[in-house]
Order: sequence, then C-alpha cells, then structure tokens
Amino acid sequence: MKKIFNVLMIVAAGLLIQSCGSPKKMAESAEEVSVSCNPQVLEVVAGNIKADVTVTFPEDFFHPKAIVEVVPALVYNGGETVLDPVMLQGEDVTENYQVVAEAGGTITKTFEFAYEEGMENSHLELRMTVIHKDKRIPFTAPYKVADGANTTYMLVKTDGSLAYAPDAYQAVIAEQNEAQILYLINSATVRPSQLKSDEIKAFQEFLTNLKADERRELVSTDIIAYASPDGKEDFNAELSERRAKTASDAFNKKINSKKIGIETTVNTTNVDEDWDGFQELVSNSNIEDKDLILRVLEMYSDPAVREREIKNMSEVYTTLKKDILPELRRARFIANIEFTNYSNEELTALVNDNIEILDEEALLRAASLLEDANQKVTVYQKAIEKFNSDRAKINLGVAYLVLDKNAEAENALASVSDKNCAYYNNAMGVVALRKGDNEAAAAAFNKSSLKEAQYNMAVIDILNGNYADAASKLNGAASFNEALVNILNDNLDAASNILGDAQCACMSYLKAIIAARQGNVEAANAALETASKDEALAERAENDIEFAKIR
Repeated sequence: MKKIFNVLMIVAAGLLIQSCGSPKKMAESAEEVSVSCNPQVLEVVAGNIKADVTVTFPEDFFHPKAIVEVVPALVYNGGETVLDPVMLQGEDVTENYQVVAEAGGTITKTFEFAYEEGMENSHLELRMTVIHKDKRIPFTAPYKVADGANTTYMLVKTDGSLAYAPDAYQAVIAEQNEAQILYLINSATVRPSQLKSDEIKAFQEFLTNLKADERRELVSTDIIAYASPDGKEDFNAELSERRAKTASDAFNKKINSKKIGIETTVNTTNVDEDWDGFQELVSNSNIEDKDLILRVLEMYSDPAVREREIKNMSEVYTTLKKDILPELRRARFIANIEFTNYSNEELTALVNDNIEILDEEALLRAASLLEDANQKVTVYQKAIEKFNSDRAKINLGVAYLVLDKNAEAENALASVSDKNCAYYNNAMGVVALRKGDNEAAAAAFNKSSLKEAQYNMAVIDILNGNYADAASKLNGAASFNEALVNILNDNLDAASNILGDAQCACMSYLKAIIAARQGNVEAANAALETASKDEALAERAENDIEFAKIR
C-alpha cells in the first residue's frame, strides 16, 4: 500500500512539472503570450511618446520559480532607445518583483520615450528573457507591439502672429482759433478799443488767410458771452444774454467785415455765471489762498452759496475782484476749423522726399502704409531718432521679426519703456517662442490682451499637447494652425472647411493628412503631389506614418 502511495506522489509531481512547463519551455512558447498596445500607432505629444502596453500570460505558462525580464525598446532609423526593464516573477520567487500567478495574469505598463529625430519611422518592441538559476534564456523573438510615431503636431507654425502698435494719425483734425473781448462791470456795451486789440486783429488775419489755405476749412463759428459770478443770478442771466447780442452784432459788422467775408454758421450762446472760467483762472493764478477757493467751489454746488462763501473771505475777494473777475466779463469768438491731413499717397511720397516734416503720428502711419519691411525699419528708426517713440521701438522690433532678424528685434524691444504694453508683450513673446523658450513666451503672451497673443498662446498649447485649449484660442482664426489643431482633435470636417481651396504646399500637406485618415487615397496623393513641391515636406512625407496606408 505504501509503495502504491509513493508511486502516486511521483506521478502527481510529474504532472505538476508538466503542467507548469519549464523556464526553457516558457521561452520557446512565446507565441502563447498575448501583447497589445494603446495606441496601436504611437504618437509624439509634447516631445514624448507614451504607450500603454498590456501583456497577458496564459494559464500554466509562468513557471513559479522563473523571472521574466521585459525590455521595452523603440527601434527607429538610425538607432534605438531602450528603457529600464520590467521584472516579473513566479509565485515561488523571493524577489520583490511583480508576481504573475501560475494561473496566468495580465500586466499593463506605461512606457514613455523622449522623442528623437528619426522616431517618426519606428516600432515598439518588447524583448523578454527568462531568468532561472542564473541562466538567461531569451524568448524566441521580440514582440512587435506598435508602429510609430505620429509627429503631426510638429507641423505647427511657431513663427508667431505679429501686431504693430497703432498710430493716432487723424485724416481730419479739428482745430480752433479764437479771440475775446472784455466788458466793463455790469455792461453789455462793446468798446471800440476792444475791437482794435492785437488779439482781434490776429483773429481777423487768420480768417482772411483761411481762403488761401487748401487744408483748412472753417465749418462754424461760436460766440459765447459770459457774466462773472459776482452778481445776482437773475441779473447775470439778463446781462450775459445782452452781451451775446452785442458780441454777435460786433462780429458781423466789425470782425467778419466785408473785406473778410467768410460765410459760416454762427452759433450764439450765453453763460449766466462763468464758474468754470473762474475755477480755471484761479487754478492758474498765483493767489496765495487759491487752494482754499477751489475747495469752496468743490464743497458747494449752489452758485449763491459759492459767491457768499468767497465774499466772506474779504482779503481773498479783493484779489479776485482785481485780478480774476474782470477777465470773466467777456465774449469769445471761436472759429471751428477742419484741417485735412496728408493723404496716404502724400505720406508715402514724403517718406522719400521730405521725411523731416512728418510728426510722430504721421511717421507711424506712413510706416504702416509701406509693404517692404526694410522700408518700415527706416521710418521707425526716424521716429525713434526724432521723438524717442515707444510705439516706433515696438514696431521696429516687429518689422525685424518679419524679416527674421530675431536678435535685432530683441535689441529694439529692449529699450521700450512701457513694459505693460500689449503690443510689446506680444512681440517679446514671439522672440521667446522663436528661441524655443516656451515658458518665457507664455509669460509674455499672458500679459497681452491682443488676439494675436491668444493665437500665439495656442501654439504653446499645441507644443504642450493641450489640443482642446489650443482649439478654443484659435477659434475663428482661419489659419494653418487652426486647421492643424482641428486635425489633432480629429475634427477633420472643420479642418477641411478652414483649408478650403488653398493650394500652397503646407496647406496641401494638411489636406493630404485629412484625406489619408478618411481613406481617400486618390485625394491624399493629389494633395501630396502639390505639397511635395516643397522639398522639406516631400522628405517628411516619405517617413510620415500618416501616409503608411496609402503608400
């Protein structure tokens, strides 16, 4: 009986050994192991390639005393990148590795590779080796788990969206020329001496010369009569009205005489008590207590109370009676002029013929009219030389960026005084973006409120793999980058609508990607034919995994 029992034990042990196989048998039975990868086609995102790899060992495959070394390797043209191995162990191994039971099991690991040039034509493989009793037994062949890698996001345009700081140039400038006459206290009579003053004579001469001035046109005349705020309100109302009448008569008969004869709309008004003029004269005076007077004006809105409080300051009031109030018993004659500024054609001609006569705004506007960035540089340099213009410094930097003179652009921007200017920060962000300093670029763009800065932040988002954020920032831009980000978000119809009928090489390349993803081989090849007129794109297409299924 005992002998029969021992035989049964030996048989059972043999069956156990047979069911579990041997370490060598594991290596030879590699086809029994199932390996999968998500994604199946690897993609470069923000400079890295991630792969979630799942390995399933069947029942009775993993020897309880064996260790399996799993080495992930990305093999590409020109080399390979090998990551640290993942170590798995059977149930009886005393190491501290992940255990795979005799009953089988599934292991999922995430592998991440830093992108290197050439990886766009690559594949990911797992190299497994069984380790048992100091022996290493490689699996019969590596497991190819994925192809790669998609680098479509790297097509993003990083030259940046640029914006010139605007000018304040006015095509038509409103001007005024004026003169005034003074009245005696409580009088509405225009004294002959007032109409013979140097001020009135100069005003008449100005009106006379308007006829010969091709750029200036008199559009209207205002006559405004005032009463000083030192009398009773009802009296001042009647007095200012009478002054308006006598001032209007004087203008029509004496100032705008037949010799001058300018026909214009005359608007006559009166101000009962000239508190605004009073405040202005006091503010500009040397009166010792003027701050006190101004506080009284701010404290009381009732004109009668204002007058009473000021009169209570007898010494101050005496000075006001002598120096301020007589200047408020007046009538003003105001000629409202429209000055027609230089036309666009005149500005561009003056840049070459007589640039020195242009003011800051004219220089900035003239530069904006020029198509040649080198010419813009010359005009902006002149604006900096003559006016130390901050906007010209910013725009000089932008013009250099247009010319791809990045170092010169950075130097030009360095002297800008207003570091909070939206246009300055957008330009500085583009400088940093072109240098590859995405952190500094993002910081600058975040300080700018311009739509161009928002578009540029979308570039940072694309480079960082934040495609949804980029799409929201680029919405409506109708640009290459917006079409690209829609492809990255798999919104192919939206991308196609943006590209429209564009026939340039870079846009055609995106069309080829869309067609290839949709399985339209004919359209993809047609678009690639156009795109391949650009040598760099033609070379890229040869290794681009986007076109693997149509080659």
